[in-house]
Amino acid sequence: MSAMQQAGLAVRELDVGGAEGPLAARLYKAGSDGKRDVLIVFFHGGGFVDGDLECGDEFLRHLADASGYPVVLSSTYTLATVRPFPAAVEDAHAVLLWAKKNKTKLGWTGKRMLVAGIEAGANLAAVCALMARDRGAPKLAGQILIMPMLDPGLSTCSMREMPTCSDQAKAVGECEAAYRGYLPNAADRSHPYASPLQSSRLKSLPPALIISAEDDPLRDEAQAYGDKLVQSGVTVMLRRVTAAKLRDPNGRTECACRVPVLEAIAGFIASLEVEQADTPVS
Repeated sequence: MSAMQQAGLAVRELDVGGAEGPLAARLYKAGSDGKRDVLIVFFHGGGFVDGDLECGDEFLRHLADASGYPVVLSSTYTLATVRPFPAAVEDAHAVLLWAKKNKTKLGWTGKRMLVAGIEAGANLAAVCALMARDRGAPKLAGQILIMPMLDPGLSTCSMREMPTCSDQAKAVGECEAAYRGYLPNAADRSHPYASPLQSSRLKSLPPALIISAEDDPLRDEAQAYGDKLVQSGVTVMLRRVTAAKLRDPNGRTECACRVPVLEAIAGFIASLEVEQADTPVS
């Protein structure tokens, strides 16, 4: 392991346990006042076929320094270019189990674990919530889905409408290519662990914060998933942020650094602490 200290933020490289072996990961912790009650396990974007720990680094540095100072664990997973579905989701669930078993190494008390991600990583986070429920572990306090990819059918209005912006059109094409790589077997596209939006079993899931952007082709599937969760009795906070001019047209994680998003996450975590302060992760 290596470590670096930056303005009170400790960032450490480490390996975590995936489904079939170690995975590269990065741990973020602000301050040095002992263990934290909240652990956020985060999965990066990249459309299942690309991406690494650098993708969410800037955002996670902000996140670890806000929201009540959680410990943030960012993990890689098997990309579809190496092995397609379900390799990535099995890795993601295995990382949650590893984190539960390695509380001391992470500087976490074990009280509340949240799973989070952006785009493809948000798909994995949503699926991890399903898998944890179905497999009985680990217990999750919440899920944070940022601009999630939830519908391999690309069937929502915001995805199907002809974009007037070339950057949006590019994003739609990238989603199509991503799913072709991740789900080469067409039959897998209806599997709930690949397409959470199509799942008919959404009861007994942890509370969710779902964030989308006004100009994002993924915004309607984020809204639709939130609505389905509410109908299934799940507590949901839905937030849609205003469009922002990005330095990189593909830099949606940069958009996630915006103050309203960090404030929404902080509010979500605070609401969980009120409801679940005395409930340990089992």
